[in-house]
Amino acid sequence: MSILQRFGINTFGRDFAVGDIHGHFTRLQRALDLVGFEPSIDRLFSVGDLVDRGPESDQVDAWLANPWFHAVRGNHEQMAIEAHRFDPDGRAAEQYLVNGGAWFFARSSIEKDCYVQLLADLPLIIEVMTPQGLIGIVHADCPFPTWQMLQSWAEGNMPGMRNVEEAVQWSRSRITHEQHHGVGGVRAVVVGHTPVRRPAVLGNVYHIDTAGWMDGHFTLLDLHTLQTHPPIDPKMHWDWEERP
Repeated sequence: MSILQRFGINTFGRDFAVGDIHGHFTRLQRALDLVGFEPSIDRLFSVGDLVDRGPESDQVDAWLANPWFHAVRGNHEQMAIEAHRFDPDGRAAEQYLVNGGAWFFARSSIEKDCYVQLLADLPLIIEVMTPQGLIGIVHADCPFPTWQMLQSWAEGNMPGMRNVEEAVQWSRSRITHEQHHGVGGVRAVVVGHTPVRRPAVLGNVYHIDTAGWMDGHFTLLDLHTLQTHPPIDPKMHWDWEERP
């Protein structure tokens, strides 16, 4: 497993990011169809939480096999890994079951092994270079004031730093406290994890989990232009809902 995965400029097509999917791949496909997504030239980057809660979590392997689809590891992927590998009969398994893991526990032991290996191979951080600059993607937040500090941690140069992985996958402090200072050294950071009624931009951190897996819609963020699809409705007040 590589903590950080880098992608060069897409010179042929478009790059999009999408919020948490949570086992609703058919809904996601409809959103892609609406923007005319072209798999031969376009790329789609996920902020993680591909599985749980929705009816199609078992399709995650087919989606990750697509050469144009790339994802970071969210907290739900992490819960699956910890429940299966480290605490199958204890609290971790119980927590995962409560938070949508029933589909996983219904699989055979061989299937569980395969799914967990696939999810464990996902990076925690993705970087996408665009013609306008570097875009960073993590599931929940960048816990450092600059992107270069997160890069340094990912490369093993900050061994004394603890709880960074947890913050990258679980933190909600930026959005709960409405922190607008942003992250230096990067054009934008794209995150999910916390459902919002419309995309929220705090500094240069884009929160795009608009609950397409629940009662909202999937937002696609064009990484080259930083425009959202569908466009933001200025009349809609944004708020957020805390969920695991």
